[in-house]
This record gives sequence, C-alpha cells and structure tokens, in this order.
Amino acid sequence: MKAASRDGNRNQLGRERRSMAFAIKAEVCDPRAKTFAFTAQKTMYGGKNIAEGDAVFVFASENEGGQGLVARGIVTCAEAIAKRPGIARQTPRVNLTVRRTALATRSLGKRELKHLTDWDDGQPGTELNFKFYRQPTNKIAGISDEAAAFLSKFFQQR
Repeated sequence: MKAASRDGNRNQLGRERRSMAFAIKAEVCDPRAKTFAFTAQKTMYGGKNIAEGDAVFVFASENEGGQGLVARGIVTCAEAIAKRPGIARQTPRVNLTVRRTALATRSLGKRELKHLTDWDDGQPGTELNFKFYRQPTNKIAGISDEAAAFLSKFFQQR
C-alpha cells in the first residue's frame, strides 16, 4: 500500500499538493548516517500525509538514549502500513526512508523545549514541545512553516 508516494507535486487523486515539512522523533542508531530508515512509525498531527520529496527534521528520541534534533533530510520513500483487521482504533503507521541533507549544529530537544508550555502562544518551539514531548511517544508529525523555519536555524547556513 503506497499511500504516501507521489508523482511530482500531485497527490494520489491528482490534486495539487504543496511540499510540507515534517519532523520525526524515533530511535536513531547513527545520527551521522547518510540515510535513515524508520519502520512502522506511529503518525500524529498529520504525519500520515508524509510523502516522497517532503522535508523532514530528525530527532533522536531521548526515550531511546538520543539527544534530540540531529539532522534534516528529504523523504525518499514513504509507505503506509495497512491496518490490521479486527482492531477498531489504530494509529496510522508508515515506513520511511530519509536522505540526510544536513546535520544539526546546535542542541534542541526535551531540555530546551520543556519550559514552553503555554499551548496557545503560537510559538514554533511550543508547537514542537506539544507535538513531541507532551506525549513522549516516538512519532512522525506534520509541522507548521513557522516550526520548519525555526528548526532550520539549528543547521549551518551555506
């Protein structure tokens, strides 16, 4: 079931789709790897819409011994996992391959975001804290353009 792969800038139904930004918090064994492969990752906050060509920010999960934001990349393959029959409520899951385009040059993780708890303040750091640390499970989440711009500041500019 290849629900997330798209030709050019069109979705499966042929409608125009602009590229979106996403972030993933997951176990990352080698933060400096050129390619990351994530299997059966939970999706929340629009994460199930991730597709080939989308930008993704990779957080090495503190739950798994990681240090937070480690890389930025481009999705090279996104494949939705079929729901299991007989289970009423299932969180959509996705297999994902990401080609790394940059390594983070500054630290950003739970420690730096935990004080941002005014969920209605509209700040990009608060959005990230809400999506990744309020419920600390690993996941893929869609992020706003403001959050993507905020995260981009953690990478060396060329």
